[in-house]
Amino acid sequence: MSVQEINKHAVLPPIISSSDKEFLENMQRYIITETERVGCNEEGPADEYYIIYRNVFDKVIEYVTAYKSILTSIKKEYDAFVETIKKGRRTTFFLHGRVKVLAAGPTAFVYHKRRITQLEAKMRIIENNSSKIQLEIDQIKQLREEYYSKEIPYCTFSKDPSTRIPGMTLRESVSLDALTKHMKYLEKKYEEMKQDMSIKYIPVQRKADLDEEMIMLLKRRDIAENLNKELQFSHQRLQIISYAFSLWVKSDMSSSFPDFVEQIQKTKDLHDDQAIAEELLEDDPSQAKEAEIVLYYIERFNELISLGEYEKAACFTANSPRRILRNTGTMDKFKAVGKIRGKPLPLLLFFEAVFSTSHAFRQPIDAELTLEGIKCGLSEKRLDLVINWVTQEKLTFSEKAGDVICDYGEQDTYNKSKCLALAQIIYSECDLHKKVLLCLCKQGQVHRAMEYIQFKDFTSDDLIQLITLCPQTELIQCLTKEWNGKPPSLSFCLAVLHLFSVDMKKVGIKLLQEINAGGKAAVEHLVISDSFCSLETWQAMANICLQNGFDKLCNDIMSILRSQAGVTEISEEDDTVNLMEHVFW
Repeated sequence: MSVQEINKHAVLPPIISSSDKEFLENMQRYIITETERVGCNEEGPADEYYIIYRNVFDKVIEYVTAYKSILTSIKKEYDAFVETIKKGRRTTFFLHGRVKVLAAGPTAFVYHKRRITQLEAKMRIIENNSSKIQLEIDQIKQLREEYYSKEIPYCTFSKDPSTRIPGMTLRESVSLDALTKHMKYLEKKYEEMKQDMSIKYIPVQRKADLDEEMIMLLKRRDIAENLNKELQFSHQRLQIISYAFSLWVKSDMSSSFPDFVEQIQKTKDLHDDQAIAEELLEDDPSQAKEAEIVLYYIERFNELISLGEYEKAACFTANSPRRILRNTGTMDKFKAVGKIRGKPLPLLLFFEAVFSTSHAFRQPIDAELTLEGIKCGLSEKRLDLVINWVTQEKLTFSEKAGDVICDYGEQDTYNKSKCLALAQIIYSECDLHKKVLLCLCKQGQVHRAMEYIQFKDFTSDDLIQLITLCPQTELIQCLTKEWNGKPPSLSFCLAVLHLFSVDMKKVGIKLLQEINAGGKAAVEHLVISDSFCSLETWQAMANICLQNGFDKLCNDIMSILRSQAGVTEISEEDDTVNLMEHVFW
């Protein structure tokens, strides 16, 4: 039988099994979906089409086991051919670039040559100007040397003899005796002035030497005073120990000498000078006159403030013993100074000094000073200082401090991410989990925010408040879907209804567009997996869709609600029915 005769009888198409038909439909649907997702048009980018159809070819090879070897060989040849084409394209692109570079070479050479000529002309002008300036400098030096080398002749004071002599009358000025007496007076005055010049006045160089000598003497005086105080303290302590030792010798010496000293301290047997004895028996001599030291620091601080030495006063405050000057009263004194033109803010100098020494003390800076310091740094636009204080120093954080930094970030949009990160650190220290979550979301760290939600207890109201303050589509999608095998944290229906109720219609419509693009299957999965909403809530959702032009989505929701097993018509009086009641009962 010939081929033509066979074709005459083959009038029916081949019979395809149901599994093959389902596989072909799945492959066709996969091709359409993937091409739409990557944005391919009819012509389409070759790489995207190649990847999609290569995946389809792999699935066909896995499905058709009988032709697996031959199809695999064909696919391998096609892959090799495609790789060769890509390699040739890359080589062509590289060679095209090289050709452009070579073509632009002569033009670049001309430009470089022209630039060389311009620079040489400039160099000649600069050299000429330099030579002229050098010549003028040499002339000025020569004139200066000539001026200093000349001997200045002594010019005697000459005065018109016809004028009257000061201090003398006309009659006295023509009298020889009066003139002789006046001359002796002037000679005496001259000698006195000469003597005063040698005693009362000194050269400027000598004054500088005397100033240095005075500084050295003051240092020696301070060292001698400190040594004297230490010696006085040691002398007093030795006197007390000697007195205690004499008492111990007179006693039966049944106990050890240290125990005996402690017993004397308890019984106040040292002439009622218990407090002084305790101070002198300590190893730290600085505690002996603590009241005097405190008084000295306060007086010295006030003196520096009155003299306008604000930087020294700030350092003096930071190093004060027992933090006697690190308080709001001292801060108010710096704040009262205000701003000084051309100098840093005194209040900022105070906070810099205090915060930089916070590690030297056991207790951190209190919350009030911390808040005021952060406000001061931000008011002076010194975010770098605030970052260092928050991350490195020993401070006490509060919710207000985090709020201040967040408000500054809203004003300075360039540094907004840094401010949110700083505020997150502060809120985390204060266990303000809601605000930590909000900072993460505003920074765009949605995945970290979802992980944070899994480890902390957040209610639906908390999450509703979160999407109100940070209405991001990606965040709402993550909240309304399963995450790491756990059910959704928030109902999609409740989220959309809330957005429309608080005038965030744009975000709600964007969410509806995305769920509408997923088709009826996505809507059905959303409705079935939602255990938070009642039937009336989903009906309200359908009405929202209908009002905003999503007729298909509205019909899908209503058809899914009617198709659920156990769902009946609900009257207006029955408002307690739960949509998911048939799942749990």
